[in-house]
Amino acid sequence: MGPMTDQALVLFSGGQDSTACLAWALERYERVETVGFDYGQRHSVELQARQAVRARIAREFPPWAARLGEDHMLDIRSFGALGETAMTTERAIEVTEKGLPSTYVPGRNLVFLTYAAAFADRRGLNVLVGGMCETDFSGYPDCRRETLDAMERALNLGMQQAFRIETPLMWLTKAETWALANGLGGAPLVEITVEESHTCYLGERGTLHAWGHGCGTCPACELRRTGFEAWEAGGRPALRA
Repeated sequence: MGPMTDQALVLFSGGQDSTACLAWALERYERVETVGFDYGQRHSVELQARQAVRARIAREFPPWAARLGEDHMLDIRSFGALGETAMTTERAIEVTEKGLPSTYVPGRNLVFLTYAAAFADRRGLNVLVGGMCETDFSGYPDCRRETLDAMERALNLGMQQAFRIETPLMWLTKAETWALANGLGGAPLVEITVEESHTCYLGERGTLHAWGHGCGTCPACELRRTGFEAWEAGGRPALRA
């Protein structure tokens, strides 16, 4: 396909974090495509939320719409079945004997990035953007920047490429992620995040809180809610990346 330029593939789940990452990428790159993964997640409603977020962004941000390329969905349910975690099976969300939440899917981000890089190679995209974060997170080892640096090197060696793995949320708190959305797209992007994105591990969409849809009690909802409340308490600041 010829030499790569700075064009991005966003690992896009349809959640709060990946929505902020999509906006961040649309501000920076001439073309941005998105990729989602069906790994048998219990909260599969996020796969529908992806399309709602993309549609609202395209409608309400015309300059971004001109840069927003195709969306892709990859079926990797056989991988999700391996872990037998609370993300893919009906089991309690708790801390396991390894000291990690039962929502941890071993190697999930590594698998996502491998698939994304192989896909980006075919599409001529050289930047992979993900919402991994070390600040407000559940202790997942594949969210650490050290892990992603090693993965970036392995992908580039193994594919003879020059991919960059960008993680704009890596050192942000959840409150700062809300501030980033406000800084990138103002109140309209915050509204899209609240109304359309999905984070709740249990897939709850029946109740719309000030911070978005969700059960309000699972770890993902707790992080999202407390981050929103801290952002509001701070006067709803706007953070420019």
